[in-house]
Amino acid sequence: MPENMLSPLVSTEWLAARLGRPQVRVVDGSWYLPTMGRNAAAEYAAGHIPGAVFMDLDAASDQSTTLPHMLPPATEFAARMGALGLDDTSTIVIYDGSGVNLSAPRVWWMFRVFGHSRVAVLDGGLGKWKAEGRPLEGGVARPPAGRFTARLDSGQLRDLTAVRANVEGGAEQVVDARPAERFEGKQPEFRPGVRSGHIPGSLNLPYTEMVGAGGTMLPAPALAARFQAAGLDLERPIVATCGSATSACALVLGLAVLGRDAAVYDGSWTEWGSRDDLPIELGPPRRAHA
Repeated sequence: MPENMLSPLVSTEWLAARLGRPQVRVVDGSWYLPTMGRNAAAEYAAGHIPGAVFMDLDAASDQSTTLPHMLPPATEFAARMGALGLDDTSTIVIYDGSGVNLSAPRVWWMFRVFGHSRVAVLDGGLGKWKAEGRPLEGGVARPPAGRFTARLDSGQLRDLTAVRANVEGGAEQVVDARPAERFEGKQPEFRPGVRSGHIPGSLNLPYTEMVGAGGTMLPAPALAARFQAAGLDLERPIVATCGSATSACALVLGLAVLGRDAAVYDGSWTEWGSRDDLPIELGPPRRAHA
């Protein structure tokens, strides 16, 4: 497939055949929940796909807010990506080490929302790469700085005002990627001051259900079936949310594989659940399945 017609997903075979080409750049976008007890930067330094740079998702997010993983200003994103050696002409492949596309889709979405279309997620991530016996290298890659431009596409983004209005209007379907126990309020949120439950009227599709046992994305028919079983109408507008708008992007990636667009509520449940003036629901989704 030509680089200017990049799919949302590329295979390990696709990447291995192009690894080392100047315009094909690999980014380790691993990030883990604090409860997982993993250090993404240390794991990257211990062994990563040759030539891959490490994108620190926390550091690359907006530092002016207490909300986690909010999009930074476009100029800051551009400067940070340029410092990683990325260019406007780069074909960028993102992976993570979670085995379930926890954070790589968020990094993929960040590039897309800032106008860089030649970006894909490595299907199966680092786990599949390692399972196939493909090469790794240690240390920290420090390529020469690149020239990267970022322009925010606000159409892919939803804020608190828009989501609050949608609770009344219902023009867009809201789907939450958190595990069912958190969505239903049976399991407490791990972030202090954040209530349990979900945005009224939202649906639930845990991000882990986008992949199969080997960590690769489900085939398109199975993906469509998962979205439909969760109650989503793929012909209507969709907004994805989760705890901090990270795993929500796995749903956006799955929809992109199906040729569908979706927006992301960047504040997600951390913003909504920390506001006592906003309504919440407990229990399973109240909407009937489509």
